[in-house]
Amino acid sequence: MKNLVLLFMLFSVVLSAQENYTVSGIIKEAKNGETAFGASVFLKGTSIGSISNEYGFFSITAPKGTYTLIVSYIGFENGKQEIILDKNQKVNFEMHEESTQLDEVLVVAEESERVSLKKPEMSVSKLNIKTVKQMPVVFGEVDVVKSLQMLPGVTKNGEGSSGFHVRGGAVDQNLVLLDEAIIYNTSHMLGFFSVFNADAIKDIKLYKGGIPARFGGRTSSVLDVRQKDGNSKNFALTGGIGLISSRLAVEGPVFNDKGSFLVAGRSSYVNVFLAAADDEDRVGFYDLNLKTNYKLNDKNKLYLSGYFGRDSFKFGKSFSSSYGNASGNLRWNHIFNDRLFSNLSLIYSKYDYDLEITVNEFDWISSINNYNVKYDLKYYANDKFKLDFGVSGIYYDFDPGQVRPTSDTSPINPLSLDRKKAFESGLYVNAEHKLTDKLTVQYGLRYSTFSRLGGQSMTDYANNQPVVYNSLLGIYERGTAIGETAYDKGESIKDFGNIEPRASLAYQLNKSSSLKAGYSRSAQYIHLLSNTTSVTPLDVWTTSGKFIKPQLSDQYAIGYFRNFNDKKYSLEVEGYYKTTDNRIDYIDGSDLIGTNNIETEILNGEARAYGLEFLLRKNEGRFTGWISYTLSKAEQRTLGGNAGGPGINNGGWYNSAFDRTHDFSITGAYELNDKWTFSSNMVFQTGRPVTYPNGQYQYEGQSIASFAARNSDRLPAYHRLDISATYKPNRKPSNRWKGEWVFGIYNAYGRKNAASISFTQNEDLGINEATRTSIFGMMPAITYNFKF
Repeated sequence: MKNLVLLFMLFSVVLSAQENYTVSGIIKEAKNGETAFGASVFLKGTSIGSISNEYGFFSITAPKGTYTLIVSYIGFENGKQEIILDKNQKVNFEMHEESTQLDEVLVVAEESERVSLKKPEMSVSKLNIKTVKQMPVVFGEVDVVKSLQMLPGVTKNGEGSSGFHVRGGAVDQNLVLLDEAIIYNTSHMLGFFSVFNADAIKDIKLYKGGIPARFGGRTSSVLDVRQKDGNSKNFALTGGIGLISSRLAVEGPVFNDKGSFLVAGRSSYVNVFLAAADDEDRVGFYDLNLKTNYKLNDKNKLYLSGYFGRDSFKFGKSFSSSYGNASGNLRWNHIFNDRLFSNLSLIYSKYDYDLEITVNEFDWISSINNYNVKYDLKYYANDKFKLDFGVSGIYYDFDPGQVRPTSDTSPINPLSLDRKKAFESGLYVNAEHKLTDKLTVQYGLRYSTFSRLGGQSMTDYANNQPVVYNSLLGIYERGTAIGETAYDKGESIKDFGNIEPRASLAYQLNKSSSLKAGYSRSAQYIHLLSNTTSVTPLDVWTTSGKFIKPQLSDQYAIGYFRNFNDKKYSLEVEGYYKTTDNRIDYIDGSDLIGTNNIETEILNGEARAYGLEFLLRKNEGRFTGWISYTLSKAEQRTLGGNAGGPGINNGGWYNSAFDRTHDFSITGAYELNDKWTFSSNMVFQTGRPVTYPNGQYQYEGQSIASFAARNSDRLPAYHRLDISATYKPNRKPSNRWKGEWVFGIYNAYGRKNAASISFTQNEDLGINEATRTSIFGMMPAITYNFKF
């Protein structure tokens, strides 16, 4: 790695044809010491500038001379300093919040949410946590994931469903990172809340396409969520009390002002109301965010962060369940010199669930553990060339399930499925290159490898076919097992390697508009096995291996971006086309639970998605918000292949479960005065694809349903309106305690959106009937938020 660093440093010297010097530093907020991510730093009167990274670090290289260094960060007064650039030097900034007259109301979108015309970023959605907190949500709980679903290209799968879907992709195709640690399930209470506590979050960035080369392992999107570092100036308290949950965050300086800490927790108390109503059901969750940092010296800083969250359910005497995420990350920031910044991360992540079926008296326990090492470096060669490069490695330990009887009378025998172990590595390099004043390109390459490791026996099948087509019955069946092959611990069962090129460009048409285009290839080596439509505690993750190939996705995008009226308005229009090879599909009647041989239940297929996305924002004034619209198509096709037969749906393309033809939403916030702010969301989506029965026949006295082609029908259209009002009581400017009341109504006109439609036979009348299941009607909420 040392030789690689020296090589890139030598390369930068070649790029510099004149005597250049570098100014670098750290940008922070003066009030709390939080590093400023995405602040603009530039030399006045030139086109030379940079953007601060996730840790507030910036670096600018320019010819020798005298300059005025300007730092711009929306919502803060501009920083300014005269510099004589005749040597390399370090300049740190502390940004002060803008002061306005008491009778003036000015709402401004965050800098990170504005359209950047010159930066070659494609298909990136950004939200600042201040924006998220303005949006009305269910039960009055601020929710990062539900806020993202108001942006183009991002949908959910219905009320009460977990996770999110990006450009026709499935939940498992999203890489979700919290301070770089992988989060496998983003939901509390089966999707009613997300795992992200808004009081602990600083920045949110969703890559829908044009994914930078430093990210790998998923084919649809990357959600990069960063926690706050903690207030390094003063002790502070933030929290809220709601109808069914409350939260509290504490932060402040530690280590003699050389560091800071953050502790944030949430907990629900629905069980209190259920117990008071003599209801046997139980439902609840809690989570805890932790973070601290320590400044060793001007060039070295350590960070330690963690997340712990858990859900628990009990429905009568039928079953109970619990599941949760845990993660930890130890990071070391090191500044080699004015141009080279590095970050080394040691990361642990875990997701597990426990399901107890009371009727059959058994427990089902499953988990995923992964250990991750990452080393990322960023080199600022000069004002025209920046370079990212690094390596990573992840060791996976999958426990797909253990079945344990809970009593001596249980009819269930103990069962332990084979643990699956694997190792994934990545090596990447990515460059941002300003070719001309109008054209900037970003190009990179990632090489990923994956090894499915041994330690168990694998079933061998006749003709090497785990699934075969029975032409007599017209169905797919399990292949014939002819023996087993034992693999020693540490031995590789199957190896994969993939080259993943990434490229994007931005061409500035004029001062207010630009064209952008991008291409990215991604490989995904782990898969979520689920023949339901959303993440549930029963879902099973598995690895690529002898019979399951890695998913490979290629995405192309082109877009037009424009700012209006001195950036008060912005418009983003993007078109995309995405293909995915080796997408798992399930044979009819597949059983994914309790089997060591998942390969007998699936076929390898392909998917494609394409669409147009529109986003119009109003960034300043009393009223701010956006209008979002997506016109798209998401399809899947699975041929019989070596298994024979016609495949799924006779080998034709059919709607994926995440297809939405139309997705329209409006989000707005209006600040009436310094006391009252009103906000609302309006959503309309085409109904989710489903498969309905289209007839029935009698067999040995039983009525058997026949079904239409897979996903050929749809649920009714989904739509709702949410409204909220925030009231800030009178308070003296000198008071440290600041409180506000938030009143909200989710689904204001009480739309009974269908989560599912089931078909049964009425026992009394003997006729078939459809039953619609809805999760929410109108849901009022009230929350008291406070800061100290």
